[in-house]
Formats: sequence, structure tokens, C-alpha cells
Amino acid sequence: MTSSASIASAPLASSADTDALGALLAPERLTAVVDIGANPIDVPPYVPLLQKRLCRLFGFEPQPSALAELNARKSELETYLPYVIGNGEQARLRVCAAPGMTSLLEPDPVMLKHFQGFNEWGRILADSKIATHRLDEVGEIDALDYLKIDVQGSELAIFQNGRRRLADAILIQTEVSFLPLYKQQPVFGEIDLELRSQGFIPHALMAIDKRMIWPMRGVNPYEAFNQLVEADAVYVRDFTKADAMSSEQLKHLALVAHHCYGSYDLAAICIQHLLNRDAIVPHAGSRYFELAAAHRAAAKAS
Repeated sequence: MTSSASIASAPLASSADTDALGALLAPERLTAVVDIGANPIDVPPYVPLLQKRLCRLFGFEPQPSALAELNARKSELETYLPYVIGNGEQARLRVCAAPGMTSLLEPDPVMLKHFQGFNEWGRILADSKIATHRLDEVGEIDALDYLKIDVQGSELAIFQNGRRRLADAILIQTEVSFLPLYKQQPVFGEIDLELRSQGFIPHALMAIDKRMIWPMRGVNPYEAFNQLVEADAVYVRDFTKADAMSSEQLKHLALVAHHCYGSYDLAAICIQHLLNRDAIVPHAGSRYFELAAAHRAAAKAS
């Protein structure tokens, strides 16, 4: 790195100011987050951005009860819509006994029987025709920086029909399956190839789900040895090709990496590129090292 403001040589220090990064980067607008499959089963990774009022959220959730829960507790930064995102064609929505298994695809009993609890969780309670919307054609979204998606098997169709929107995105967190729990479900390798073709590279695997293979059974169905089933995969815009990213993209990637994933090294390289472009104040490098050190110290202490 040739910039005189390089963060590579900045000293580590400590700071209690956990809201300073947004002020240092000063993006032109709030980070635009899109959540496809926003069913509030788990705490989504973008919550820190919402809490700090650094983002606005567009969420999609077709299940009426889940949508009502989301709307009942939303802030003015959140918009939730009942659309089913897919390939834009008519599809069938299979509502399953476990809400987290509801899908446009049919659960595969041959696969499910190998893992405790899955046959019951994948039992279809209702099957109805439904219209789907292509991500590229959803007019309510005016920007997309950060996509979180959990749609039980329809991820590939959404990526393929959202290439225009995703051309500006800087990070995607998607559920990936290592085994097809649904009939004709694309698995991890297919998702990986599609996202790489769109300029993303793997960054992290989160919430890795392993299960015990039948006929062995655990005290609870979540016990496991080694068999991979699913995970949340985090893909980022290829930071080794930063010249292809705008300064605004680098700012949003730094914010998401820092606040949502604790990926301080990823945030740091984004800040380095911004310093090289004179796109942020010169002291942002040393200030960021202070922030990162404070967060790491707090994590070790907790």
C-alpha cells in the first residue's frame, strides 16, 4: 500500500465509542438491507445496523402470522411485504409442520427419513398456488447493498432472477444445503458457482447445522457427530478486485463487516482502499484500529 494514511501501520488502542464508524465513513445514504424469508425465527445478523440506525430494511415474508409479528414490532426503518420472491412464475407454496421448512419445493421423504425429526417437520399442512416476483422487478426496493436470504431451496432461482439488483450488492448471507432436503433442490456447489459468477467470493460459514444419521438417535434431534446438512454462507463482493467497487460500496461493506460479523480485517481493507482514494478523512485508519481493538477486547471480556 502506498497511501501515507495507511492503516497497516496504525497503532492499536482502545475506545468505548462503538458508533464512530458510520461517522468516519459518512456514506451517502443508509445501508439498504433486503431480507427474503424474514420469518422471525432467529435474530437476523443485521440487527446491530438497525439498532444503530445505520440501515433501512426491506423484508419479504409470505406467511401471514409471521408477517403480522414483523409488522407489529417494526420501526420506521423497516418495511415488510408479503411477496414470494422467485423466478416470477406461478409456483406452489408448501406450508410445513415446522414453519422453517415451508418452501416452494416439495420436501423429499427419502432424504428426510435419514435424520431424526425431519419427516415430521417436513409434513405438508397446506399446498396452494401462489405468484412469485423476480427480485429484479420488485419496485419497492430502490437499492440493495446487503441481502440475507433463507427460502428453503429457492435461493438459486432468486439469484438468477436478481442479477441486476445484485450487481450493486456488497454482501449476501444465504442458507446453503449440503444435502437436498427438498426434491430438485440446488445444493451448495450450485449456489457457490452462481455467486462467484456474479462477482462474490466466500467469506464465512455461520450456523453450521450437523445431524445424526439414522438409525442412531440422540436424546434430542439436534445432537450430531459430523454429517453436514445446512449452513449460512456469507459471500462478499470480491475485495481483491476493489477497483471494480465504488467508494460507496466499500463504505457499506466496511459497515456490514464490522457491525454484523466482527470481520474487522475485511472492514480494514475496505477502509484502506478508501484512504488510497482520499475518499475518507486521513485519520480514519488509526481511528478504525482503535474501534476494532475495543470491540475485540470487549468480546474477550464477555
